[in-house]
Amino acid sequence: MGHTEADLVQLLHTGPFHLALRTAFAVRGLPLQRVQHHLAHRGVKVGVTSLSYWQQGARRPQRPESMKAVRALEEVLQLPVNSLIRLLHEDAGGRGEVDRPASRPYRSLVEASGVVEELFAELESPVDGGLHTVGHHERVRIGAGRELVGRDSQHVVRAHRDGVDRYLAIHHGDPGCDPSRVEVRAAENCRPGRVRWHADTGVLIAELLFDARLRAGETYLFGYGFEDGTAGPSGEYVRGFRYAGGQYALQVRFDEAALPVRCRRFAQASAGAPRTGRAELTLSGRHRTVHLVEQGVRPGILGIDWDWV
Repeated sequence: MGHTEADLVQLLHTGPFHLALRTAFAVRGLPLQRVQHHLAHRGVKVGVTSLSYWQQGARRPQRPESMKAVRALEEVLQLPVNSLIRLLHEDAGGRGEVDRPASRPYRSLVEASGVVEELFAELESPVDGGLHTVGHHERVRIGAGRELVGRDSQHVVRAHRDGVDRYLAIHHGDPGCDPSRVEVRAAENCRPGRVRWHADTGVLIAELLFDARLRAGETYLFGYGFEDGTAGPSGEYVRGFRYAGGQYALQVRFDEAALPVRCRRFAQASAGAPRTGRAELTLSGRHRTVHLVEQGVRPGILGIDWDWV
């Protein structure tokens, strides 16, 4: 989203700290690596990851050396003296935060978690994007060649801090997927942003920009999808959940030329853990679909797998 000097002045007055800092970076046109360079010239050492976490609100500067860095940032970004320090003190009173569900790290949910974290870092975003799911309805399409053709999501999220204006959607293709050929589709209430991928693992992360900045506690409904069709035969679809709570519905639709002989739902506590909660799913004759619905999602993995022969 575009930012102006007027936006910056307003946010330096109202806060919160992380949004004012992020806007200052944007208005001054300084990427985080350049900011780090300017700070180093002033004798202040701070990592790019820390700067990213500060601007996203995932972490707050608290230690004495961090507060020194914030004062130096005011100079580098040509901001009034103590403007960022004041916002930090105001935010410390609990303003701009709401309780969020307990979360799980990506490494417990995704075998390629290191790749996911690297791509998040490229997008200068913490793994905790400030949102948790309230409801998610996902539709997966399997083609005549038994390949994952694409998937569509209707997603409802709630912000657990102020200033959130985007969502990072992860697509992990089947073996052989070429993520450079995967198409990202932003549907209602969002716009496409930056896209990053990792060719060897078939992981792609797409930035979806909202039409508004959310305040802590606000909900947002948006739709998006991925068109794939670049990999070989698909045998399952899984979804990892970092946060507890919310409803999840998954529907898988098969092409009439390629129908599986058996479908099952399952759950996993973590990637690599035994699959539990298995239940047979009956393929509907007319629509060629199976589905699962989970009312109170627990951190972990849910999915549907199927046999072709």
